[in-house]
Amino acid sequence: MSNIAPLQLFDPASSSFTYILVDPDSRQGLIIDPVDEQIDRDLAVLAEQDIRLLWAVETHGHADHITSAGLLAEHTGAQTAAPAGCGITTASRQLQDGDTLTFGDEWIQALHTPGHTAGSMCYRWRHHVFTGDTLLVGTCGRTDFQSGSPEALYDSLTRVLFALPDDTVVWPGHDYQGHTQTSIGAEKAGNTRVAGRSREQFVALMNALNLPRPRRMDEALPANLSSGRRHDAGGGELASVRPAVGYAGDVAPQLAYAWWQAGEAVLVDVRTDAEREWVGFIPGAVALAWKQWPAMTIDAAFGERLRHVVPAGKKVLMLCRSGVRSVAAAQRATELGFAAYNIVDGFEGAPDTHAHRGNLGGWRHLGLPWRQG
Repeated sequence: MSNIAPLQLFDPASSSFTYILVDPDSRQGLIIDPVDEQIDRDLAVLAEQDIRLLWAVETHGHADHITSAGLLAEHTGAQTAAPAGCGITTASRQLQDGDTLTFGDEWIQALHTPGHTAGSMCYRWRHHVFTGDTLLVGTCGRTDFQSGSPEALYDSLTRVLFALPDDTVVWPGHDYQGHTQTSIGAEKAGNTRVAGRSREQFVALMNALNLPRPRRMDEALPANLSSGRRHDAGGGELASVRPAVGYAGDVAPQLAYAWWQAGEAVLVDVRTDAEREWVGFIPGAVALAWKQWPAMTIDAAFGERLRHVVPAGKKVLMLCRSGVRSVAAAQRATELGFAAYNIVDGFEGAPDTHAHRGNLGGWRHLGLPWRQG
């Protein structure tokens, strides 16, 4: 029992590792970070090794591939689990720091390790730790989009992971150089990004990386908020822009969130102050009420205020209660020279959502970040 190890599987397209853990007596198992394009392989492995899958677990919301957690749950009857801070509301278990998941007589413990994303988690099992994109072999995950923070990542690495015993085996979420594993001791001594660096030096290094954006990010981020289950067979409702008249197009809340988190767009909430106060608001969104008076005259100051909050080259994402006022605001912003998009179904969801909008639902019903007013 003391020598049991995880089964490590690799997806060449995304250089991602998936891990299957199993209790040898009960044959109950758990999978970490499954990839949608490898679902046939994973199902075959489970069948060949007579593993009854209980949990499909995420370390974070991935930007470079789409998870198969939702599909695995459908095929195997497993439950899905994800960090509570990642907004993956379709996951049946929202994990907090210190939570455990059991399979047979085995269990893993969730370690909240923000930095790559605000909700990122690592999972400790026996003398192993599964680090997702937080700690890689000789390096670490990026922090330049999707709520990333180099300060938080430094703390997660040095105060959480490096506090584990040196002989703890590290199983990373990715590797691009042919490595498969490392150890806490090895990373403390030789990690090229963090070993021997102060917090300030690490932050400066991470902020200067200038890495290319993940190729599949626009598709992956919104799909992964739904455990990989997209609203149509091709993923079009979540991952693409719908053409519109008079503005750049309609986007689902999930795609809007992905653009916003990637730093490609400014989110503008055009509801009134009273609506935000009583119904709820989105932290970090620009509050800029859209006012179109009964005589149909346009608020002349709208464009001036918009120019103050939208940097050159950024998209503008307009959000209202149900996706009606935001259309007018997007049209006006387009007239003023902005690349403006409407977020369909708005903050709360439109009354005609099911009949006309593909049943996407409003921002707050999709598990995206918001706060009670």
